[in-house]
Amino acid sequence: MTRTMTALPEILVLPQKPHGIPVESLVSSLRARYDGDVSLARTSDEIDAALPSATVVVGNYISPDDLDQAGALELFACSYAGTDHLPLSELREQGVTVTNAGGVHASNVAEHAVGSLLSLTRGLFRARRQQRNHEWRNFQPGELAGRTVTVVGLGAIGTAIARRLRPFDVDLRAVRHTPEKGGPADAVFGYDDLETALAGSEGVVLACPLTETTEDLLDGAAFDLLDPDAVVVNVARGGVIETDALVDALRWNHIRGAALDVTDPEPLPPEHPLWDFENVLITPHNGGYTPEYYDRLADIVVGNVEHAVESGSWDNLDNQVVP
Repeated sequence: MTRTMTALPEILVLPQKPHGIPVESLVSSLRARYDGDVSLARTSDEIDAALPSATVVVGNYISPDDLDQAGALELFACSYAGTDHLPLSELREQGVTVTNAGGVHASNVAEHAVGSLLSLTRGLFRARRQQRNHEWRNFQPGELAGRTVTVVGLGAIGTAIARRLRPFDVDLRAVRHTPEKGGPADAVFGYDDLETALAGSEGVVLACPLTETTEDLLDGAAFDLLDPDAVVVNVARGGVIETDALVDALRWNHIRGAALDVTDPEPLPPEHPLWDFENVLITPHNGGYTPEYYDRLADIVVGNVEHAVESGSWDNLDNQVVP
């Protein structure tokens, strides 16, 4: 479904609040970059009134019922990086192009991952505990330089992580679905060669999507492959790690520690044993937060709309997911 455009279409923003950032900030970011109109529909009545004529919609979700009303819709710009929660088949059937917010999180999640890896390797959390207790007692931290670190997933986030790790003089391995594409690592493996990539690794950073291939990717057998001094960082999805296997690895000192921005289950129940390990850092799935979130999202949306107006087509857009 492609219509000839003679002017910049209006951008309709739906209610959303990722990481607690008010949607008004997104509207402001879009208006600062876009010469066309930008509107915000807050209530159900406002959404019902605006959808039938909307050409471009920005939101974290659109229901099949809403989609039935949106007969003029050409582009749904999802404000999340993931789109598996969307009615993609219905969007595809209606000829709607779908984009995501991939890359918006790359810098901040990469910083979160590298900071976690360094903090656990250097024993900074132990130092903080000792400081709290006014305890001057020497201990022996590790060193990142010279270690073998494996990054699983080389999308925008995994690539940003790998690029930030290279200056630390690590032996960098990476795992991706298409290893022939290479990447910023010393060796790139496919998931079929995961055991080779993990064997002897002293650091593992998970930045892959949760799929049938990656679910429970780090199980008991995978933890056995790691160096006993290994640090595991998960900024992917909780289900990529088999939680019981992680608990066992921590209990028996099969790894140095873990940093978890995501868990399975999530939220992590208060009684879960992972809370009580001193060598585990748990953050409440907020590695994706950045004050630049909406500015980066607005850059993607406005760039795509302007490209579509110039080309006359809603194809070949940045971060295009459908079709």
